[in-house]
Amino acid sequence: MNKTRSSSLLERARQVIPGGVNSPVRSFRSVGGGPLFIKKGEGCRMIDEDGNSFIDYIGSWGPLILGHRPKCVIDAIQAVLEIGTSFGAPTEREIILAEAIRDAAPSMEMVRLVNSGTEAAMSALRVARGFTGRDLCIKFEGCYHGHVDSLLVKAGSGLATLGLSDSAGVPAAFAATTISVPFNDLLAVEQAFENHAGKIASVMVEPVAGNMGCIPPATGFLEGLRSLCTKHGALLIFDEVMCGFRVAYGGAQTLYGVKPDMTAFGKIIGGGLPIAAYGGSAEVMNYVAPVGPIYQAGTLSGNPLAVSAGLAMLKYLKEHPEVYTALEERTAKLCSDHFPGVTINRVGSMFTFFFTTEPVFDYESAKKCDTARFARFFTHMLEHGVYLAPSQFEAGFVGYAHQDADIEATRAAARQFFEAE
Repeated sequence: MNKTRSSSLLERARQVIPGGVNSPVRSFRSVGGGPLFIKKGEGCRMIDEDGNSFIDYIGSWGPLILGHRPKCVIDAIQAVLEIGTSFGAPTEREIILAEAIRDAAPSMEMVRLVNSGTEAAMSALRVARGFTGRDLCIKFEGCYHGHVDSLLVKAGSGLATLGLSDSAGVPAAFAATTISVPFNDLLAVEQAFENHAGKIASVMVEPVAGNMGCIPPATGFLEGLRSLCTKHGALLIFDEVMCGFRVAYGGAQTLYGVKPDMTAFGKIIGGGLPIAAYGGSAEVMNYVAPVGPIYQAGTLSGNPLAVSAGLAMLKYLKEHPEVYTALEERTAKLCSDHFPGVTINRVGSMFTFFFTTEPVFDYESAKKCDTARFARFFTHMLEHGVYLAPSQFEAGFVGYAHQDADIEATRAAARQFFEAE
């Protein structure tokens, strides 16, 4: 595979961008080799600067549920360009998008639009603290909620221990406000509430984990979190930036029938453009400025370009429920092979090939994977025209643009790898 131009661009990028990339996982550091610089996307394929074509299972890390450049989104973007890209003032489109989100996820009686998933998670956490008058937050090891200071926490092996920061530049006092416990472990959550009685403002969780690979909630886990939060007066926050509108229309809360107090959405609600949202009950959201004392603002929040793309995406998904049926069938087919030393997790169109023989249900079990073997698999698949996430600990995504032929080509490439081992 020719990488001449990508290699040249990487050297150039390193002179002006840290590591040559604007998000660390793009660097390919965990799988070896340099990143490919993408020139164009169309349908389920990406084409790099050297002309190599790949079946894309990243989909911009989840937003592109309809594939690259879907007509409904492109038409919406072109139409809004005749009006303007940003006003810093309210528009009717913002109301329509907020109403669409509320109708899809009724737990969000009121919605505030922001610009990124990080911003949505950060704001939801601030609102939870302001509403409850408490400082501590429970999060789960391996769940990523953006690069928020207090949520960049490294979980220890003990239950309900206060975390240590994973990143330089985060004051220890910020990290100390976060209690990190194992995913899918209700006992650890219950113990944390007992150890910090009356001090926990919220429990924040990816209801379907995607940032340590795809890990579904155990039976009763989300329901248990709901019960514990209600019992102890804490807010349950679903971070559905990744799984929202991905595993079902309306997200995991629709799929599993569990009602959070607050939700963060992102990715798909922007149709491929940068936008996110957080929201909850009117009682909680009326604590947000300008009607309440909790401040949050953003110059480009609700800009008509991203809002229009998001509206087109949600409208299409609502009017075409067959999208989710097709995604379920195609992803099930992609994950139907049984490979030696591999555990495959899947929820809807999210999936991960974990290179371990053991079940993967939390971060500790995910960390048992053979990352060197995964790196060899990744390289093989890339050389055979399949673009997977360049990390063992990231979810993959099937989009509506993937056809049966793409799925079969991917399965054939994977079988070739395992047969050659």
